[in-house]
This record gives sequence, C-alpha cells and structure tokens, in this order.
Amino acid sequence: MTMASPSFPEDVFADAVRFFWAMRKDQANAQQIRGLMDQGSRSAVTGGKQMDGFTRLINEYIRAAGVNPLNIKLKSTELPGYFRPEKKWDIVVLTRDGDLSAVIELKSHVGSFGNNFNNRTEEAMGSALDI
Repeated sequence: MTMASPSFPEDVFADAVRFFWAMRKDQANAQQIRGLMDQGSRSAVTGGKQMDGFTRLINEYIRAAGVNPLNIKLKSTELPGYFRPEKKWDIVVLTRDGDLSAVIELKSHVGSFGNNFNNRTEEAMGSALDI
C-alpha cells in the first residue's frame, strides 16, 4: 500500500514568513521600550517567538495527517539525550501508544552567519547523534 504525498499550496509558508519578520520587529521594539537592547540584531530574536508561525503550521499538517492532538507536544518539551540531558524541542509527536514518533526543532538563521553557522551546525550534529 502506497501513501499519497500530501498536497501543499505553493504559498504554504507565506503567513509563517510574514509572522516571522513581524515578530522580529515587535521583539526588537519591545526591548527598546523596556530600555534593554541586545547588541546588533540580537534584540529581534531573544524573545523566542519568531518561529511560532512555522510551529502552528507544522502542527496543523501533523493533525491533518491524522495524529491525535493529545499526542502532539508543542514548545519546550524536554527529552533526554546523550549530549544534552535536558534538550528542549519545539514539536514532539507521540504514537497512540505513547512512543516517540518525531521530534522537530525550528531554528532561524538571519544575520551573523559566521558564529551562527557554527552554532547551528553543532546543534544539528548534536541532535542527530542524540537520535
């Protein structure tokens, strides 16, 4: 039995991308109002909500694939790993029996490519090895 691939609209991520940029701007403005500015463009990302549009969209597609919403854990679900005993994930999907089915971590990469690239590479390798 072959499963059909889901059909995605061409602009499936458009709203999530718009939300991403709007949230970066809002987070930077909020820091400025509080008088607590991080260096450079860091103020736009330290609020931690810029990827929420993508999280919501992925959650919708997981649910549309038939996964019970009770088996989808969003935001900061901790799972033990070899390198990081308390790794937090953005989306954790469990089977009907409560076994781990999928884990998803969302990362943005805007701005300082030198240091950010190294950090993202190390995180990706650590996550892959943990699995």
